Amino acid sequence: MPMYASDMTVRHLISRLAALDPDAPVRLAINPFCPMAHRLADVLVGADLDGRPTVHLAEDPEAVQYGYLPRPVAEALIWMPPVDPPKSPRRRLRSVSP
Repeated sequence: MPMYASDMTVRHLISRLAALDPDAPVRLAINPFCPMAHRLADVLVGADLDGRPTVHLAEDPEAVQYGYLPRPVAEALIWMPPVDPPKSPRRRLRSVSP
């Protein structure tokens, strides 16, 4: 079965996680319109609609919304604009005499 261009593989996930603190808690970033963090409860294997084996990260049922996603994470995901937008020269309005 073909992989979709946006599919992250287990190999890619492991390589990204290998450089991190193994004791750090894991959170899922959910919903760009109201960025929330969710606790991860389990990792399961199932099949997608094409019958391919697929790894599923399950949300903790006791923590539907763990809290707001930290702003730097939401900004990195481009779900929120930066707090300090780039400064551009300020325009001044001048009165015009008739």
